[in-house]
Amino acid sequence: MSTQCFDKSLAKQIAKELLSIGAIKLQPEQPFTWASGWNSPIYCDNRVSLSYPELRTQIKKGLASIVKEKFPDAQVIAGVATAGVPQGALVADELGLPLVYVRSKSKGHGLENQIEGHLKKGQKVVVVEDLVSTGGSSLKAVDALRVAGADIAGMISIFTYDFTIAKENVAEKEIDLYYLSDYPTLLEHALETGQITGELVETLNNWRLDPGSWKK
Repeated sequence: MSTQCFDKSLAKQIAKELLSIGAIKLQPEQPFTWASGWNSPIYCDNRVSLSYPELRTQIKKGLASIVKEKFPDAQVIAGVATAGVPQGALVADELGLPLVYVRSKSKGHGLENQIEGHLKKGQKVVVVEDLVSTGGSSLKAVDALRVAGADIAGMISIFTYDFTIAKENVAEKEIDLYYLSDYPTLLEHALETGQITGELVETLNNWRLDPGSWKK
């Protein structure tokens, strides 16, 4: 099982656009704090891309291309709540495939569904995320889909931080993950365009290698 960038040229384009619209912010001197308590020199909110039609279309077509090339037998697209749901809907519409989405946990009322939409046992499903950090939330969705009888074809994402732990977690679940862009590509573009200095690259790389212990 593998974690791979789909297209290196497209990865640079996506990184450039996400930076330009402020969906990704680099602040090594004023780091963000994640819910996990980790300090982070980067903040990524790919939901911002939904407000930019040209980029939204580029991402939609890029993700759809991954499905067509890498998972041609896919029968259902599954968005991971919440940010993966609109991306999943766009991809499903582009491919003319059914859509389901997966909550982080079952609802506490009504039918108490965790998976919304119609899913048949044995159907091949591609899971859509907007962002992969450790892979935890995405893989919980994979577990829920498998319990429901889905055959997981693979997972796709707009962006990944390229953490080792994410690669290990994805491999443990025996899944192929393909993404449009990643943290190393982002740093490469930011350095080339002067948005960060060479002195900062080592600091920013160190965060990716050991995010739990990183300090500004």
